[in-house]
Amino acid sequence: MRIRGWANGSACGLVLLFCEIGSAESEDAKAVYSSMAPIVQYRVAVRSEEVALARSAAPRSISDNADVLTLGSRGYETAVKGKNGFVCVVERSWGAGFDDAQFWNPKVRAPICFNPAAVRSVLPGYLQRTDWALARISRSGMLARTKAALAANALRAPEPGAMCYMMSKQGYLSDDAGHWHPHLMFFLAHTNGAAWGADLDGSPVFAAQGDPEPLTTFMVPVIKWSDGTAALMEH
Repeated sequence: MRIRGWANGSACGLVLLFCEIGSAESEDAKAVYSSMAPIVQYRVAVRSEEVALARSAAPRSISDNADVLTLGSRGYETAVKGKNGFVCVVERSWGAGFDDAQFWNPKVRAPICFNPAAVRSVLPGYLQRTDWALARISRSGMLARTKAALAANALRAPEPGAMCYMMSKQGYLSDDAGHWHPHLMFFLAHTNGAAWGADLDGSPVFAAQGDPEPLTTFMVPVIKWSDGTAALMEH
């Protein structure tokens, strides 16, 4: 079964900004990733490998019972049906902010496992961007469509409690960050990061503000990868 994003102008979710941490806006990166690569470069040839990568986002106690989506030629498809309401997926580069230099980076593989609240209110926005990407809509075209949805009050705010796991040591979030640190992410309507003490000296909490989406993503590093091994937190 194919999984679709926004449908017929109905209320839609908000896109996750997973590349905010450690993504450099260098002129070189902009030149390399100025447009979308052939779709085959974004796909994983072996479905079972993409399933395993998606599941690596969260501990097995969660991901083994989650739905798993994989990227097909026409969008994301349900590869495994779960029973706990979570959805694990490997996001691609177009889930980043519209001004991110690596928006079209075909190497990006970001394993994420959304809880049920985020499945309903955050994941649909990413699935819609995927539909646009596969339809070869330009970045500027996506931005225009998103602004139009905002103007029409067609964007849903994240549900209370919406969050996800990003604890995979196999992920590749950007050319600069690699897999970064294992972390949890919490989604709220636009919120001042200071309310969480985010981005302050010594604080373990980072905040990313959506633009134009009215979304704030709080990122909290954790001490272990999803397989239980310790994560070094030296930087």
